[in-house]
Amino acid sequence: MGIYEDSLEYHSRGRPGKIEVVPTKPSSTQRDLSLAYSPGVAGPCRAIAENPLDVGKYTARGNLVAVVTNGTAVLGLGNIGPLAAKPVMEGKGMLFKKFAGIDVFDIELNAADPDDVIRACRYLEPTVGGINLEDIKAPECFYIEETLRKELKIPVFHDDQHGTAIISGAALLNALEVIGKKIEKIRCVFVGAGAACIASANMYLQLGVRAENLIMVDTGGVLFKGRKEGMNPYKEKFARETSLRTLAEAMKGADAVVGLSAKGAITKEMVASMAKDPLVFAMANPDPEITPEEVAAVRKDAIMATGRSDYPNQVNNVLGYPFIFRGALDVSATQINEEMKMAAVKALAALAKEEVPDSVSRAYGGQTFTFGRDYLIPKPFDRRVLLSLAPAVAKAAMDSGVAQKKIDLKDYRSQLEQLLGSTFTVMRSVKKKVKKGSDRKTVVFPEGDHPKILKACVALLEDGVCEPILLGRREKVSAAIAAHGLEQSLAGVRIVHPSTSAKLEEYAKVWTEIRARKGMTLSLARQSLTNPSYYGCMMVNQGDADGLVNGISQSYPETIRPAIQIVGVNPGDKLAGIYMLIFKRRVVFFADTTVNIDPSAEDLADIAICTADMSRNFVDEKPRVAMLSFSNFGSNKHPYAEKVARAVGIAKRKRPDLVLDGEMQADTALVPEILKGDYSFSTLKDPANILIFPDLQSGNIAYKLLMRLGGAEAIGPILVGMKKPINVLQMSSDVEDVINMATITVIEAQQLGDE
Repeated sequence: MGIYEDSLEYHSRGRPGKIEVVPTKPSSTQRDLSLAYSPGVAGPCRAIAENPLDVGKYTARGNLVAVVTNGTAVLGLGNIGPLAAKPVMEGKGMLFKKFAGIDVFDIELNAADPDDVIRACRYLEPTVGGINLEDIKAPECFYIEETLRKELKIPVFHDDQHGTAIISGAALLNALEVIGKKIEKIRCVFVGAGAACIASANMYLQLGVRAENLIMVDTGGVLFKGRKEGMNPYKEKFARETSLRTLAEAMKGADAVVGLSAKGAITKEMVASMAKDPLVFAMANPDPEITPEEVAAVRKDAIMATGRSDYPNQVNNVLGYPFIFRGALDVSATQINEEMKMAAVKALAALAKEEVPDSVSRAYGGQTFTFGRDYLIPKPFDRRVLLSLAPAVAKAAMDSGVAQKKIDLKDYRSQLEQLLGSTFTVMRSVKKKVKKGSDRKTVVFPEGDHPKILKACVALLEDGVCEPILLGRREKVSAAIAAHGLEQSLAGVRIVHPSTSAKLEEYAKVWTEIRARKGMTLSLARQSLTNPSYYGCMMVNQGDADGLVNGISQSYPETIRPAIQIVGVNPGDKLAGIYMLIFKRRVVFFADTTVNIDPSAEDLADIAICTADMSRNFVDEKPRVAMLSFSNFGSNKHPYAEKVARAVGIAKRKRPDLVLDGEMQADTALVPEILKGDYSFSTLKDPANILIFPDLQSGNIAYKLLMRLGGAEAIGPILVGMKKPINVLQMSSDVEDVINMATITVIEAQQLGDE
């Protein structure tokens, strides 16, 4: 099947279309309904009537955008009408929600007359916080947007114009920086004279391109002073006093060509005639004016950008409009003005120069991205775009006087982080608990030359979380640091080669004493300690490091074995692997998920106690522990259920201060109605936030199912019960996972130091 057949199947399977309306308030009881509608809804109605600005407090309007079209210029399909445009508008709504958390009503108007579109949008103003005009042909789109911007007190933004202008503007700034050309000296040719082309040309003028150095060419040739055919007031602005008449003539010696026209409009001969290091932005979709392969055949020094995801430097409007509207809505801006657009351009350009997170590389099949000719603008799946653009746009709105609400930008960034996912929010809270100062904890990384470990260490140092220690052959670790351009960021980082370490003999003697009656000799100890996993654990055991994070390149048993043998388990505790499962509105700890295959009742009691104590490092909620089974409080006398019941009794005797109960089924532990209705005698009065599974099989299956099917985000496995902080990475871990586990290790080390 081709992409178009695949798309038909994608849009039609299951529930047709791509969007739906989902209630955000409870609606399961009569009282819920009386609050949501009559008679309770009269309360917010009266409040808004008295103070119209309260509409953002009591309704969804402040987070609601109308995507409006009349279907007169849909993608590259032309005037196919509003009904056929609906899949595009739904897609726009989907992207608004995914990338910026903004809700959308898609509005397809049967209105060819631009005045009818204006009239309809006027009527929408009480309903939505902003209007995104989409797929309306030029020059009517200019007239519609200009009129609505003057008349309405909400942001109106024609993305086909300004989105392309903003994204390509950022690409232009960075491309010129890469090749070392001044913007005021370049000659720029625009191919096309539609909405996106004219808006982009206006943006380039604002960025510094001189008017006399900008030539626009449409299907009738160069726009020149005195030309009559095919002109309108918007094109007239770009008519120049020039003898040039064709695109081929205009492109001779040009520094940049910006195509927003049609496939094949630019030829190889035209590109060959351009100046040194030419910029070729061929952005027609789905087929560019000229392909990168065709350009490469005649110019090895060219920098390309297209509108396609299968080529470098994709000018994708999703990098702009969700975040621009996010910033505008959050300050109740009355419009999206030039200052806000320029702030978006500069924020995008700046972000492209920062190191790209591993999560972005993973989203693009493992590709690595570094600022340069093939990476001028961020990728759409870079979650940091939200944190860069929205605050920049909000600040510009406040500075330029179009914001009706003032916000603290530092607090605002924290609020935006919540849109990046629950894990991000939880770990931000955990990082705040790290005590920073002169007594910074050290964390040893046995896989010291692994690129993800190195990138994580840069972030850990920059954030002041810990002092990393990298294990491995110094030449190899240093080469890995250099290969990833991290020499400056990791300058002075401690590197230890176990085989040549001055501590090797001392550690070998200790290791021999620990395992003397288990076949260990001094020579065997020396040999095993040349393995960084063993050496790193010995560093922690001897107090030469505060904690260890390991396992990104080896199996779980290989990682945990030296930790158990050298550091060992706390007397009276039980070693267990805990996963923190993060949902939209709750955090639940699952234990044990990685270590104990068939724990005894005593083991389960110890695991429950260790998990409850550990949970306090991450959430401010009081631990509420449920010991799980297929039985509810003795309803089944099977030995498996009775084991869990015994564990409950043991745990309560050991720690009467804990809120803990069982044996119980999972839904009993999590659904208040079940717990309070049928089992009101339980000491667990609210849903559990710690679930203790009766065996490894059930715990491991449960957390993986919830990750894959339930939408949970997972942090772990966090080891509890060790004498000193040791944590194990999964082999699929990315850089953020390494940072998270190192932060957890530091928190544990600090807690140990306070005891």
